[in-house]
Amino acid sequence: MDTIFRGELSTASGRLLAWVDSLLIDHGIFRLFWTNAAVVVPGRLYRCNHPTPARLARYTRRWGLRSVINLRGGAANGSEALVHEMADRLGLCCIDVPISSRRARKANLLALCEAFARVPEPALIYCKSGADRTGFAAGVFLLLNGAGTKEALAQLSWRFGHFRGSQTGILDRLFLRYAAEAEGRKPFAEWLREDFDETALAQDFVPKKLISLIGDYLLARE
Repeated sequence: MDTIFRGELSTASGRLLAWVDSLLIDHGIFRLFWTNAAVVVPGRLYRCNHPTPARLARYTRRWGLRSVINLRGGAANGSEALVHEMADRLGLCCIDVPISSRRARKANLLALCEAFARVPEPALIYCKSGADRTGFAAGVFLLLNGAGTKEALAQLSWRFGHFRGSQTGILDRLFLRYAAEAEGRKPFAEWLREDFDETALAQDFVPKKLISLIGDYLLARE
């Protein structure tokens, strides 16, 4: 079951259902205490797991946020509805950019680059756990702004809950492929558009089954 939310917050019962869905179905109860929040570039980009509405309000005050980028891509669940409502209330620009944690899809990656180019800063990026897609997006932002792959890979760290041996390690592999093929010779976004082969990357990457099972089932990662 992905969601029990029925899409409306205007009634007490609808709002209650959104919270039940967020806390129990979407595992938001764990995110009440665990934020996975960090600064990517001070004054420009910040990261976290899926925030509660109250936490989004706190981050907005603390960091002066002007926008949020949702890497879950419009999950249509209670968590999404509640945080979008708060973003609207705070006057934040809210952009949905779906990113897969287990497949590096070229069209989605180019959409992420375009979002970073036009989103008002400071911005906050988030996914469900703030580990894989958020770390990858943070790394992409760094590459687009002149950093190297070493700095990008540091955003995909075990300290955020990212495991490179799992299926999500394909995200690390993409950065490593850019380093081998074009770093220092061609900007990252240009390499994505002109040279990146998502099929070849998927065929070359072999995850470790046990670590993947931990992420998929024990940790309930998307």
